[in-house]
Amino acid sequence: MRLVFAGHTLDTARHALLRDGTEVHVEPQVFDLLKLLAIAAPELVSRDRIVEEVWGGRIVSESTIAARVAAARAAVGDNGRRQAVIRTIARRGLRLVAAVRREGDDGNAFAAGPVQPRQAGAGSRVRFAGSDDGTRIAWAASGSGPPLLRAGHWLSHLELDWQSPVWRPLLEALGRAHRLVRYDQRGTGLSDRGARNFGLDDLVSDLSAVADAASPDQPLMVFAASQSVPVAIRFAAANPDRVARLVLYGGFAAGSHAIGEPRAMARTEALLEMVRAGWGQPESAFMRATATLFAPGATPEQLDSLLHMQRATADAETATALRRAMARFDVRADLARLAVPVLVIHARHDAVQPFAQAVDLARGIPGAAMVMLDSANHIPLPQDPAWRVLVAETLGFVGDGKG
Repeated sequence: MRLVFAGHTLDTARHALLRDGTEVHVEPQVFDLLKLLAIAAPELVSRDRIVEEVWGGRIVSESTIAARVAAARAAVGDNGRRQAVIRTIARRGLRLVAAVRREGDDGNAFAAGPVQPRQAGAGSRVRFAGSDDGTRIAWAASGSGPPLLRAGHWLSHLELDWQSPVWRPLLEALGRAHRLVRYDQRGTGLSDRGARNFGLDDLVSDLSAVADAASPDQPLMVFAASQSVPVAIRFAAANPDRVARLVLYGGFAAGSHAIGEPRAMARTEALLEMVRAGWGQPESAFMRATATLFAPGATPEQLDSLLHMQRATADAETATALRRAMARFDVRADLARLAVPVLVIHARHDAVQPFAQAVDLARGIPGAAMVMLDSANHIPLPQDPAWRVLVAETLGFVGDGKG
């Protein structure tokens, strides 16, 4: 892909900046900064996002950031006084204000004018809802139609999800006939990163805050995946008037430490050790093993995307704290209280959440329907035939949200 602006071309395949066909030498971080700004143009890119994507979330001084910004301006014939290409928005971040044209590898333009922002979905903006303990939860809505809320889960990011070859196809499918509401789990993505309380009721409070902000007068349909399943179950059991229908994918009613089964607890501890050892390190064998466990059918591009999401969504301490908290979630007593239509979907060979968990859910929820997917992927992958079944069953179940 090539990004053309202000007489310059960023060739992402060659990792090169060209001016009138001649290559301009830039340091790798300067190239990454220009690429980030060009893809987001004309939208603002926050300082936090710059640090996450250019420096991998590492601690970096203001002088270092300023030096890279100055070098990026110089490389495209701009400077801090003119700011004709890269504009600083005081205390907020940077914008690339020149018109950007995106070209494919064949040189043909496939997006005339400015590159469309992918911050939180077409036409959406990130907003914040206050949880009961004051934690700010970032949420966004896109599309139109009956409200469908995707509950927050591990490894999501309101902005980066739309750039992900893993998540974007699912979001597009879910939002095709619905107003899709999403949020980042506390401590991750664009939500408050300083959060340290990850108990089940804390996460239920987060979901409730977003539901109240996004759809105060209309019940929502909820799509919950993995560890957001027990969160959605408790919310729906306590607020049957707020939930129209509930889809539970790849989830569980009780975590390994709540059940107390030694082998399940040992698997959780092994996963935690891998997270601690390699989180956010693309070259780490531990992290590649973790990503492969969650999505064994992932392509190299999808695997790289998941590893990038690790760095951008949370630090190792938060990721570990969340996984440890999930192991203690227990909503078995809430299952019989569910008074909304429920569909349970689960991959038959899921190595992260065993299929037996789905059976326990379906048995414990009055009137629940269940669909088994012929897959080993815990994270749904669009090239997997099971992905189409997941989408079709979900959309067929939620319908227009009535009845």
